Amino acid sequence: MSTQMTEQVIDTHCTTIHTLGRRNGKGKRQLRYMQKDGRFPVVFQKVPGDWSPYFMDIFTTLVEIRWRVMFLSFTLSYILSWLLFGLCYWLIAYVHGDTENVNNKPCMENVRGFTAAFMFSMETQATIGYGFRGMTENCIVAIILVTAQDIFSCLLDTIVIGIVAAKMASARKRAQTVGFSKSAVVNLRDGVLCLSWRLGDFRGNHILEGVAKAQLVRYVKKSLDSFVMSYQDLKIQQRDIILATPTTIIHKLEPGSPLYSLGPHDLLEDDFELIVSFTYTGDSTGTLHQTRTSYTPADIHWGQRFADILKMGRKHYKVDYALFNETTWVPVPFWSAEEHDRRRRLIEGRPLLSSVKGNGHVFQLTSLMRSETGVREE
Repeated sequence: MSTQMTEQVIDTHCTTIHTLGRRNGKGKRQLRYMQKDGRFPVVFQKVPGDWSPYFMDIFTTLVEIRWRVMFLSFTLSYILSWLLFGLCYWLIAYVHGDTENVNNKPCMENVRGFTAAFMFSMETQATIGYGFRGMTENCIVAIILVTAQDIFSCLLDTIVIGIVAAKMASARKRAQTVGFSKSAVVNLRDGVLCLSWRLGDFRGNHILEGVAKAQLVRYVKKSLDSFVMSYQDLKIQQRDIILATPTTIIHKLEPGSPLYSLGPHDLLEDDFELIVSFTYTGDSTGTLHQTRTSYTPADIHWGQRFADILKMGRKHYKVDYALFNETTWVPVPFWSAEEHDRRRRLIEGRPLLSSVKGNGHVFQLTSLMRSETGVREE
């Protein structure tokens, strides 16, 4: 079948984003708002030749570049500085006549050519001091140049060490050791349908305090090639978390929730993405970190609960992270939370009603309500 490119417009209420979507007979793949690893598939197009944002904050630029590029930049900075100062030393020796007359009083001992000047520059900046070459008191210009190179060497070493330390303690690396479950689940808690996902710290040093947030990004089609991207915060229980052990973050599907009227079948047909994040401070470095991921309707499993991974021993709590993403089936009504609340009120007002038919299935409501109120999922 023929394939054509169509331009789509996504309105984010702040700006208009023009994207290119590919259409064919098999449909179009939906682009995620956020990847599972927390990265956003966003590419910024800057003004051609305008590198000022990167040079204005050169420290952050060097911290964010890749390791191989950083090592290459630092290596070139040292080599170029040695060559520059070596060239200056050679010019001083050349002007003073040290390269031609070996009997005069030299500005630098045993510096008669460019190679010797380069080695003297490297030994001075790296504080090697082999003892073969050295500075004399015959040339004030050479003394000033050595002083300037020593100061430059201290500044360059400070920058290199600071960038390497900041890059090693990068929040992205620490965020990889704090993770969310691969899927979210919908189950009953005290008779209320709840959406929940799991959060855990995979390192031994625990996070003592953090804040969890959730936001629903929904795509609403306005016209043929125009979409409105809306954002809505989800109310979750216990936003402040002490992550000593894995915890389950819960959002109740109650009136006011954007997912209140969605059942298991409507959930798969809807177009939204659940963005979850956990912002915390590392106890080892004191650096602010953030771990985030996203869940699409295909990642939300209706009628399941997370497996138990926490056990209590005699002296320790034991956490089995091999079961971190494992889920099990539990009895859950296969209708929306709105419909579930309506039928609960109907049962409370008419207790003689024993069954009702919905979505092609017959449910025993009286017995189901007893199981719903008695089940408390984790």
